[in-house]
Amino acid sequence: MKNYFPKKFWWGASSSAFQIEGAWDEDGKGMTVADYNSFQKSETQADTKVASDFYHRYKEDISLMKELGMKTYRFSISWARIIPDGDGEVNEKGVEFYNKVIDLLLEKGIIPFVTLYHFDLPFSLAEKYNG
Repeated sequence: MKNYFPKKFWWGASSSAFQIEGAWDEDGKGMTVADYNSFQKSETQADTKVASDFYHRYKEDISLMKELGMKTYRFSISWARIIPDGDGEVNEKGVEFYNKVIDLLLEKGIIPFVTLYHFDLPFSLAEKYNG
């Protein structure tokens, strides 16, 4: 495949946790405002319960990124997967998931480009502080 971009060009893709991960309540993840909203509008909006199931398929997806020749992948970390209630204990399984994603990206020669917050406020904080 011919590369039409300069060597320093960061060819890549981006996503947000609530758009792709699914597994909305697995391994200790808390509910987010995005989850709540998708459940209320499930007939007109994508459902975060499964999404594209990146949580379970990240290895396949990252292999496809490599096959496409991506140099970088911008993704967000779900606050509620790391700290389920927004301000309490750290969920080690959530940290482990993102470590595995980052490690595999690096192994495949893809630069991880992390967004720390992308519209997925833990729902418990929205309830606690009224929005």
